[in-house]
Amino acid sequence: SRSSHSHHLAAARRLFDEMPQRDGVTWNTLLSAYVRRGLMGEAGKLFDEMPQRGVTSWNTMVTGFFAAGQVSKALDMFNAMPVKDSASLGTLVSGLAKNGRLHEAEELLTKRLTVKDMDKALDAYNTLIAAYGQVGRVDDARRLFDMIPRGQNQHQMSNMRVFQRNVVSWNTMMMCYTRTGDVCSARMLFDEMPAKNLESWNTMVAGYAKVSNMQEAEQLFWEMPDPDMVSWNLIIRGFTQIGEVEHARGFFDRMPERAIISWNTMISGYEQNGDYDGTIELFSKMLEVGGTPDRHTFSSVLAACASIPMLPLGAQLHQLIEKSFLPDTAISNALITMYSRGGAITDAESIFNQMRTQKCLVSWNALIGGYEHHGRATEALQLFEEMRRAGVMPTHITFISLLSACGNAGLVSEGWRVFHTMVHEYGIAARIEHYSALVNLIGRHGKLDDALEVINSMPIAPDRSVWGSFLGACTAKKNEALAHMAAKALSKIDPESSAPYVLIHNLHAREGRWGSASLAREEMERQGVHKHAGYSWIDLHDQVHAFNAGDTSHPFIQEIYSVLECFDMSSRDWS
Repeated sequence: SRSSHSHHLAAARRLFDEMPQRDGVTWNTLLSAYVRRGLMGEAGKLFDEMPQRGVTSWNTMVTGFFAAGQVSKALDMFNAMPVKDSASLGTLVSGLAKNGRLHEAEELLTKRLTVKDMDKALDAYNTLIAAYGQVGRVDDARRLFDMIPRGQNQHQMSNMRVFQRNVVSWNTMMMCYTRTGDVCSARMLFDEMPAKNLESWNTMVAGYAKVSNMQEAEQLFWEMPDPDMVSWNLIIRGFTQIGEVEHARGFFDRMPERAIISWNTMISGYEQNGDYDGTIELFSKMLEVGGTPDRHTFSSVLAACASIPMLPLGAQLHQLIEKSFLPDTAISNALITMYSRGGAITDAESIFNQMRTQKCLVSWNALIGGYEHHGRATEALQLFEEMRRAGVMPTHITFISLLSACGNAGLVSEGWRVFHTMVHEYGIAARIEHYSALVNLIGRHGKLDDALEVINSMPIAPDRSVWGSFLGACTAKKNEALAHMAAKALSKIDPESSAPYVLIHNLHAREGRWGSASLAREEMERQGVHKHAGYSWIDLHDQVHAFNAGDTSHPFIQEIYSVLECFDMSSRDWS
């Protein structure tokens, strides 16, 4: 914490004052500590007390003034320096760039720098090229890059300072291109480079991965003379980002050695692609080989447990986390979501209440979403009011949960009030998800005309979720005319969806109109639309078993059906 840092710094100063002799390293160490804390007043006093000030001391003060936004003082300090080195120039350019003074930085390098200082300018040029790239000014970065002479003798450059491009110059310019997705220009530079280092290869692989061109990334990876841990992690992350998880796993399994970031990249890749079994399997393997999970590992595995949901494993992870380290905000938020979706809303509330000052927007949204998931609309609305009193600004996600909660509980007036609060008090433009929840809320309360009016007044085109909500409400209220209209609209938006046909079929079937129900089924077959089989799952002894409708693939299927037949016979006897 800030108070503990201040305490340690005060103790360091007392120790410094008690020292019988102090060398330059001692003075600069304390000076750097003041500068890192932003205590430029104390740093200035110490600087004035120094019996001898080397170039490091001056550079430290220039850095501190720039970090504090005191550009004029930084420039005065730089100009007063009796001796400057290459780091001095780099510090000045970096400080000007970080304070948005890129034009001044370039003017200093290109117009005011004397010839005798040019041997110190290369690092500063590289720094400014990177600064231009960070703000998207790639053309300016390239103009500076082209000002640096191309150098022919790489051996000479390694033994003396010469103002000509070094490998950092090339790599920095390539990064400028890859940052904007211009991998073609980056590749042209890469191919022109007189000498490449590992960072050059990794920059290019990362650039291809960023634009999802994993074919080129993989080809380049295999051409690398000696890929390091970063190279392997880049290629693994790239394949998980385009959904090729098993291809990524192939690279992961071939890695000569794995760091925690490698495990986390692969585990999160499984989780982000919805392969929750893969997430848990790899996490288990990590523990088997003696790996030590960190906060990122637990976040991914908890997210998988929340999505399945798999409460027993999530609870075990919670215990392991508490034994390993104090949960931070991100971990606590993941635990709230996991417990909420796993049916343990009381545990989710307990974690939320324990967070106290650690709560962030995600924490509030997670518990509000948990209440919505459990059909506890009143608690969701109460927590929202508490959130407002705490001064936390809600987002569109907050209101999706609130509207859905009101819809599940049939709280129409409260739902309208939430929608009005979102649009008029917080100025949040309603998205498709909000309209879908609002239509569902109004329609299922029987006000189908009002729901249709909401759809017709939408400033954005209604999608399948909006028409699907309306169709569901129409079939629930047995309004055949509006149901057919909604089904027609839904079929136009999503011709391959079976939902409109199935809902219309069920509407007729419930009323005993079997002929009309058959027509709906025939129309679905004529359009080539197929109903995807649903599936269910059960968590038994820390293993999740999934079943499709009519599934016979489970190894214990005979025993399962025998038990189900017993249940069926018992229920008939009971009735």
